[in-house]
Amino acid sequence: MTYKKVILKPGKEESLLRFHPWVFSGAIMKMDKLEEGEYAEVYSSKNQFLGIGYYQKGSITVRILSFEQQSIDIDFWKQRLSAAYQMRLTLGLAGNPINNAYRLVYGEGDNLPGLIIDVYGQTAVMQVHTSGMHIHRMEIAEALSEVMGEDLKHIYYKSEATLSAQERMTTVNEFLKGGTDENIAMENGLKFYVDWMKGQKTGFFVDQRENRALVERYAKDKNVLNMFCYTGGFSFYALRGGAKVVHSVDSSAKAIELTDRNVTLNFPNCPNHQAFVADAFDFLNQMDTPYDLIILDPPAFAKHKAAIRNALRGYTKLNAKAFEKIQPGGILFTFSCSQVVDKISFRNAVLTAAVQSGRRVRILHQLTQPADHPVNIYHPEGEYLKGLVLYVE
Repeated sequence: MTYKKVILKPGKEESLLRFHPWVFSGAIMKMDKLEEGEYAEVYSSKNQFLGIGYYQKGSITVRILSFEQQSIDIDFWKQRLSAAYQMRLTLGLAGNPINNAYRLVYGEGDNLPGLIIDVYGQTAVMQVHTSGMHIHRMEIAEALSEVMGEDLKHIYYKSEATLSAQERMTTVNEFLKGGTDENIAMENGLKFYVDWMKGQKTGFFVDQRENRALVERYAKDKNVLNMFCYTGGFSFYALRGGAKVVHSVDSSAKAIELTDRNVTLNFPNCPNHQAFVADAFDFLNQMDTPYDLIILDPPAFAKHKAAIRNALRGYTKLNAKAFEKIQPGGILFTFSCSQVVDKISFRNAVLTAAVQSGRRVRILHQLTQPADHPVNIYHPEGEYLKGLVLYVE
């Protein structure tokens, strides 16, 4: 198949020769007329083939799908999705009866930039962030069905909120295959409701699976505060770990309702849990319970580089308040999911908070995203989740 061409300026091919999958608009010398999502081959100024990807208006003009000269067709999608699925089988996630929630595709980490697929039981939730993936969603869904076979009954497409304003006007969140009201999934033997239709992201944050399990290890006989609890994942892990008290806090009443449902699903008539609709800082300022395990897992404070400075101030302020309130000998789990805030900057923000509090603090664990959110070694931007577990004297 013949594709249109994009020609780079002299010297701008170096990143692609190192297999970085993005072509920025400033690197382009000339190109054929391209429509949103249309495939194009990228060449150096000396006519050396560099890769094939899809076009999108914006600073990242081409996202590379393959560094080999090949057709992007149903067989390509099947090969890429099969590779992703096989890796999750190797990780012990796919096909695991006590853990049927995992990320099947993580964008550039699985060499499929712009595509996210999370699996909950026999339902896959597909979310795209680019025109190219949106335009080819039906072909991707067909390939996914062939790869997973009987293990997959339903595919729900949820991309209204992640596409451009123009695309949102013509995009509908809908089932591309099947259709079900059954939305209970399982993680490490614990059940939870997944609100893939109206919830954040794909309905649950599967990236905290291993960090939730670590909270369970530390929760025994502790008073636990789960800030920004969303659907209560850390809370029901803490309860299974033997916490004396677990308080869940979120500013969203809908999130608190889902947290209560998830706790009840796992621990009916549980007297140890209470949930609050409240602003995080208001709750921390007014709280009177002596917590000895606090979890801070806020939404991204910075989604672009211009917001980094304010984000770091926010992380410092939030952690300083937690250091002020936590009991001596307490444990603080603190996270940042802001991709543009690197782990050194986040750690320095927490360091500043510790200095301000005057508490003696030691790092017990340095946390990151799990293996089903792999970081492409040629695309370090894929590393976004940072976490610290701290012992506070």
